[in-house]
Formats: sequence, structure tokens, C-alpha cells
Amino acid sequence: MKKTLLALTVGALAAGLPLLAQTHEGRAAAAPAKAMTNAQKIKLALSAGPADITKDAAVVESGPGGKMVELRKGTNGWVCMAQPEAMCMDKEWQGWADAWMSKKDPQVKGLGIAYMLRGDQGASNTDPFATGKTATNQWVVSPPHIMVLTPDTKQLDALPTDWHSGGPWVMWKGTKYAHIMVPTMPMSAAK
Repeated sequence: MKKTLLALTVGALAAGLPLLAQTHEGRAAAAPAKAMTNAQKIKLALSAGPADITKDAAVVESGPGGKMVELRKGTNGWVCMAQPEAMCMDKEWQGWADAWMSKKDPQVKGLGIAYMLRGDQGASNTDPFATGKTATNQWVVSPPHIMVLTPDTKQLDALPTDWHSGGPWVMWKGTKYAHIMVPTMPMSAAK
């Protein structure tokens, strides 16, 4: 568990990454959320994934200085995050998040799954480090979705980068952080 939390100390995931990047790189973070109790934060984090996974998952939140604070211990290797975005991730995604925040090459050795069943607040579809919408970075706010990593990035070539089609698409295609986004609701359901 300590290794898992260490990996999360410096990262989170895809669509929630712009908010963490703002804090990580010294820019102003998004407005603070209303004060929540730990029980409320845990409930929020667990709502990001399926119950059969979240019932035994660790729960963390981003604390002072971007360090992850453990709110609940887990036993199944999954970690759910309460804030700044609610998400649940397996070990492959935890390592990917660490690589993203360290701007290192991810070492994806197997299929990785992460859940954001509450949707997200938006991210660039083309720039892994964009912290806000621009005229050219294809900012997309996603509805509830699943994110998939594959060790064989050639598999990504067959998928589009256009999220408007309603099916899976590749986010950050052509970068070492490319991954598959799989919406579980129509894109019009995004926040």
C-alpha cells in the first residue's frame, strides 16, 4: 500500500490531471471545494467506480502541496481518489500517473483500467500538460467513462481521436501518455 500511495503522491489521472498540474507547477489551483467530512470524501471517491471494486479499494485525496493523503486503507490494490476529480485506478494506472507527473516514460506492462463514473471537468485531447482550454487543444469534458491503457500502443492506431462520434477514442494520441477513453453515457451527458 505504501508503494501505491507513493506513486499517487505525485499524480492522478487523465481528465483530472489539469487540476493537479495547476497546483504541481505552482499555478493557482481551482477554487477549493466546500468543506467535506472524511466520510463524505470517501463516499465521493467510491462513487467513481463499480461497487465490487470500490468496496475494498484504498481512498486518497490530494492534500497540501499536492501530496496524497490516505482516507481509508484498501486491500485489493485499487485506489480511489476523492478530489480534485473522483476516480478509481488499478496498479497500471497508478504507475502511469506517477510517470505523467514526473514527465517520465510510463512503463505499461499490462492492460490498465481506471474509472471516472462521475465524469470529469475537462482536459485537452491533444496536450497531456494543458491546464486550460485554448483554441487549438481540443478541450473535452467527458461524461462518466472508463480509461484503458495498453502496453501495445500500436493497438491505438485503429481508434479515432474524435470524441464526437460517441464511441471510444484515443486521448493524447502520438504521445507516451496516450490512452483509450470509453464513455459509458452519451457525450451530451458531460457536466
